[in-house]
Amino acid sequence: MGSARKAPGEPDEERLVRLVARGDRAAFEELYRRTAPWMAVRLRRRCADEQIVAEVMQETYLAVWRAAGAFAGSAVGGTAVGWLWTIAARRLVDAFRRRAHHAEPPPAAALPAVAAPAEEEALAATVGGDVGDALRRLAPELRQVLQAMVLDGLSVRETAVLLGLPEGTVKTRARRARIAMREALA
Repeated sequence: MGSARKAPGEPDEERLVRLVARGDRAAFEELYRRTAPWMAVRLRRRCADEQIVAEVMQETYLAVWRAAGAFAGSAVGGTAVGWLWTIAARRLVDAFRRRAHHAEPPPAAALPAVAAPAEEEALAATVGGDVGDALRRLAPELRQVLQAMVLDGLSVRETAVLLGLPEGTVKTRARRARIAMREALA
């Protein structure tokens, strides 16, 4: 995902989150420096509205500052960057919901996002081997649904809002993706 450049001996992102939980501002600034660039790129792929992206970034890091103590980390098989992305993805869904109450969904939310090279690298780093190969061979619209639901941990409803699709379409694509994955791995 987005582990940024760190010098040897510097704390990793998980350690930084633990320090943030203790109120360490320098650790928070370092965590932000390392993770904000890739997070902004991922958010922009899902939303073309810079104002929403900026709001989501601000809400995400505010939540990180406030809830760093709740991060379970590697004890439950999670990563700090995965935890940050889950917070950001949920904040983006919330922003889309707020906007839907006031206007049309943003045009980028309704367009199928094309997996960009950085997203593919993150996917490759997250899921490797035969499973990663099968996932990368899926049609983009199926891969997007699986990525949102499985890798980002979003519900059907959240995935539907994020991708600008009806819930029934998300369920159908998730089922088709699972069948295709099963066949590819058989």
